[in-house]
Amino acid sequence: MPTQSHQKFILASASPRRLALLQQIGYPPDIVAPADVDETPRKDEPPAALALRLALEKAAVVARLHPEALILAADTVVACGRRILPKAETEEEVRACLTLLSGRRHRVYGGIALRAPDGKLWQRSVVTMVKFARLSDDDLAAYIASGDWKGKAGGYAIQGPAGAFVSAINGSYTNVVGLCVYTTKKLLMTTR
Repeated sequence: MPTQSHQKFILASASPRRLALLQQIGYPPDIVAPADVDETPRKDEPPAALALRLALEKAAVVARLHPEALILAADTVVACGRRILPKAETEEEVRACLTLLSGRRHRVYGGIALRAPDGKLWQRSVVTMVKFARLSDDDLAAYIASGDWKGKAGGYAIQGPAGAFVSAINGSYTNVVGLCVYTTKKLLMTTR
């Protein structure tokens, strides 16, 4: 338990991966309360700023509903250069994402916000460099057919079949999954 026994701990995310990562490090939330925020990037907004802004907005939304709780919110943004990739919802989107990432390096930005009941706010940004191998037409077709990409930032989940596309990684693996557990645990320990 990350906090004093009387304080609720809420994960402001619908991501089953973030929930599993928190459970993995011994910080299961008392409540999972997804926050509905507009995730559209602002004009000329850098990817790192977008990830952190969305995490902060999610924490603020849930804090209005649960002011007595410790709230953890996070967001993940995949970018190739300054180009922010969408959460792929269609085969055309995932094909465009993976074609762009094929044979290249890209960055995965994580924004983390932790909000205490007294309004104190901690925020962190994490970045991981990921390199994809060059993908063949068969690789693309098989992955698209798997359906594993649906709703995933950049059209892939590193912990699924797309992990076979990753030839190198520099930084936090769990950040690419959806939540840097090293940074998150350090933040949660500050609330003890």
